[in-house]
Amino acid sequence: MAPRKGNIMTVRDDVKVLDATVRDGGLCNNFEFTDEFVTELYKTNIKSGVDYMEFGYRASKKLFDPKRYGKWKFCDEEDIRSIVGDNISDMKISVMADVGRCDFKEDFVPKSESVIDMVRVACYINQIPAAVEMINYFNNLGYETCCNIMAISQADTEQIDEALEMIGKSKADVIYLVDSYGSLYPETAGRLAKKYLETGEKYGKLIGFHAHNNQNLAFANTIETLSYGVSYLDATASSMGRGAGNCAMELLLGFLKNPKYNLYSLLTFLEKYMLPLKESGVVWGYDIQYMLTGQLNRHPREAMAFTAEKRTDYCEFYKSLLDNF
Repeated sequence: MAPRKGNIMTVRDDVKVLDATVRDGGLCNNFEFTDEFVTELYKTNIKSGVDYMEFGYRASKKLFDPKRYGKWKFCDEEDIRSIVGDNISDMKISVMADVGRCDFKEDFVPKSESVIDMVRVACYINQIPAAVEMINYFNNLGYETCCNIMAISQADTEQIDEALEMIGKSKADVIYLVDSYGSLYPETAGRLAKKYLETGEKYGKLIGFHAHNNQNLAFANTIETLSYGVSYLDATASSMGRGAGNCAMELLLGFLKNPKYNLYSLLTFLEKYMLPLKESGVVWGYDIQYMLTGQLNRHPREAMAFTAEKRTDYCEFYKSLLDNF
């Protein structure tokens, strides 16, 4: 059994908290956040001691019509600057670039001209060569880089080992373990984290974890992976994120012992902005249909359709999942 790093009372200086509310949460409301919401979240994250704020995706405007999405699907430089100015805070700014869904050679300027600090490249395991090309390109532009390998719960051990080797040899700063389907349990999340951490030690990379809450385990899995040495932790306000949502920022900040993390500002933000967002009809969070796709280790798209149709016939839904297994 690998030793745990520190204990429940210790402060670890390697830990970094990333707020993904606008990026993952944007999948719930088509990225239609008001400027006030994003500005207040930015201020809240700074006051709360959050280390990185992810503003959204930098998606291709050739593939996605800007008229059909809010601006945080594209994260134009001027839109981020309209919120953060030159970002004179200690908190760093992040965006996500999906393999195959962005024009990375056209849409990114050198870091010296950008307010963005870090680019997170998201890919499926069969897209690793393309991800490595993007990571090295962003590194050469001067950005911090992460690789988020999605849907890892459906990859076999050999694939994971090969993918980690390839990213280990790249210029990525952080390799993210991503529980896209919310199907991992603390035991499996911990085991995978140790595998990632071995690669991290070998190649001098840090490891991150991004959880989904299909089985109400996003927070549990996050602190389990943290305990073995994972240091970059994703969370969102009120756990807002695609489908069942993510690890709740309020749970994570309340757990971490570093006095730089503060809960009060976040609680005020939840009260003033997250509750009205839910009341306006934006839907996310744990529900039976997400539990079922999580247990079956499947993409939540069917559960999302079930939710959108306001269905409650869980038994029929479960049968249909099993019929298509």
